[in-house]
Amino acid sequence: MEAFVQTLMQKLGPFGIGLLMFLENVFPPIPSELIMPLAGYLATQGDMSIVTVMLAGTVGSLLGTLPWYYLGRRLGHDGVRRLAEKHGRWLTMSPSDVDAASERFKRHGKSSVLLGRLIPTVRTLISVPAGVANMPLGQFLLFSTIGTLIWTAALAMAGFLLGQAYSVIQDYVDPISTTVLAILVVIYIYRVVTFKSERA
Repeated sequence: MEAFVQTLMQKLGPFGIGLLMFLENVFPPIPSELIMPLAGYLATQGDMSIVTVMLAGTVGSLLGTLPWYYLGRRLGHDGVRRLAEKHGRWLTMSPSDVDAASERFKRHGKSSVLLGRLIPTVRTLISVPAGVANMPLGQFLLFSTIGTLIWTAALAMAGFLLGQAYSVIQDYVDPISTTVLAILVVIYIYRVVTFKSERA
């Protein structure tokens, strides 16, 4: 996995970073915890600056949040709730989960979007209740940008500061990232199997 990510970045440069971060938000095949530190490390090779890496990761991630935001905005609370009723097992999301997410968003609003961008898995899902609540797009993008920039910058700087030391540990990165992905798949399958549907 690490080799695939590195090759894509080297071939496509900043666009490759943005593309990977976009996909990570739409359907997370590769975690940002692997993408951005590796991109930060590649910045030490001189092909692109660390600022370019941070901006590419942030823009790609932001673009990836928009489909979820517009899904929530188009369907509304009742529509997302019906989606959970119909496909809840595969989404591992029940109608009560939708209700709870909406209530949390009503209580915390803007801070939910900003802070949610700093929490793995929540980073993507927070876009749905923001859309459901019809949060103005400008506000959504502003607070998403702040949170996303902090997240991507921290991960990119970690890889950048490791510098040459990254080459010492990169042999361990691929098996570790593959293991993490396998664990996530197992967790998802477990949640699908043990999911309990609710009556409307």
